[in-house]
Parts: sequence; structure tokens; C-alpha cells
Amino acid sequence: MSGRSRLLGMASGVVPECSPPDTVEAAARGGFDAVGLWVEPDIWTDETTRQVRRRLADTGLTAIDVEVVWIKPGPLDPAHKRILDIGAEVGARNALAVSSDPDLGATIEKYAALCEHAGSVGIRLALEFGLFTEVKTINAARHILDTVNHPASSLLVDPLHLIRSGGSAADVGAVPAHLFSYAQFCDAPGNGPTADDPEGILREALDERLQLGDGGLPLRDILAALPADLPLSIELRSKPLRDAYPDPAERARATADASRRFLDACAREA
Repeated sequence: MSGRSRLLGMASGVVPECSPPDTVEAAARGGFDAVGLWVEPDIWTDETTRQVRRRLADTGLTAIDVEVVWIKPGPLDPAHKRILDIGAEVGARNALAVSSDPDLGATIEKYAALCEHAGSVGIRLALEFGLFTEVKTINAARHILDTVNHPASSLLVDPLHLIRSGGSAADVGAVPAHLFSYAQFCDAPGNGPTADDPEGILREALDERLQLGDGGLPLRDILAALPADLPLSIELRSKPLRDAYPDPAERARATADASRRFLDACAREA
């Protein structure tokens, strides 16, 4: 599958300074097929929904996801269901969830309740793992999904978090295909911050990601382990990229072009 035939989305983190409607515009001008939207439920209004839906309709893009449903200690936050509702209103296929609740049982309970709501509005709730959360590894995420066992649940793989947490392409290949609804993709140096450097882990995730093919992560192996037609969201949070391309649309174009060159190269080598 070439870089042109696979659905390619731009994660909201590529243009963190943009409002949701402007994020859609940047992704469209950059040549992406889909876009991820950052949802702040406290400031998201009905007018925001109307503007986003209008931009999506005008550009022909789809919403690959909304984020972030951040599960925290304590009772289930009603704002999380609102994020799912907003996602449904703009036609998003997925919502991204992470957990910072150290109580595994509570995380499972809240994730299960959110999956029930997500399913009722037609969204998959993709659980992301990583050292920056309390669900640190792909196996920990699999345990939660297997326990919840809900059709709206899914597993979100980000190569950066996979490798930094000690995971591998073989771990990805062991996951049943139906548990994937999309994946995030980026590159980074082969060696990076370790588990005992939480500040470094967070800094790399927020500011030091690389274009596909510019780093040392085993992206080809991970891509081959994922379902062949799985949509990808390019999660390229990068201060150097933001500095090099201050214009969001130009940044999006550079990211889309680099991503498709890499994916086309992978397809030729397959």
C-alpha cells in the first residue's frame, strides 16, 4: 500500500498553536486526507462544532480522532463523555485515551464506561500506552483491552512510546488486527531517554520527534506488523519543525510530503 493509497492524517500536535478549525485548514492545505482535533471541552462551543464541520465539508477531510480523554484518579470526569460527544458531532472515527490513574482497577472501570459511551455514539476509544502514563507498555494496554472486551475499544501504537517502553514490532504483530483502529507515526533517534528519565521522555515526546525516515526507530518493521490498510496519524511534535516552518500550512505540507515519501519507499521495498 503506497503513501497515496493509505489514509494519512495529521495529528493536532503538528500545529499545537492552531484552533480546531485552523487545524483542519492547515491539514487540508498540507495535503493530508484526515485530521486530528484537540478538544478542550471547557472552551469548545456549538460554534466551534459548526466551524469545524464546515471546514471538514469544504476541504473533504475526515476527522481521524479527537483528543485527549485523560483518565485521572477519582471518579469518571463528565467532560470525557463530552469529548466523545464532540467527536461524534464532527464525525471523528476515534478518540484518544490515556490514563494517569495508578489504580489499575479504577482505570479499567472508567475505560469500560467510556467505551460504552463511545460505542453508543459511534466512536472507537483508542488507548495509548507510554512511559509518560500509568499504562506504560503495550502488554499493559492489552491487559486492559482484554479485560474490558468492548467492541469500541482499540489499541493505539505510537512507535516512539513503543520503543522507549521496551516494546517491539513483534509485540505489535501479536495484537489481533481487530484491536487496531488507527496508529500514530513519527520517527526519533534509535537511542533516547530511558524509563528513569521522565523529564527526557516528556521533552522528546513534545518537542523532539523527527520526520519519518530521519531517525532510528524500526518504523518499517512496525508498519509491516500493523494491518496493511490501517489509517495513520502523523504525530510529529517538534520544536525544530515548528521553528523551520512557522506557517502551519507549510509545516503540514513538509510533514505530509516526508511521510508519503517514506511510505512509498516502504511499499516499493515490500
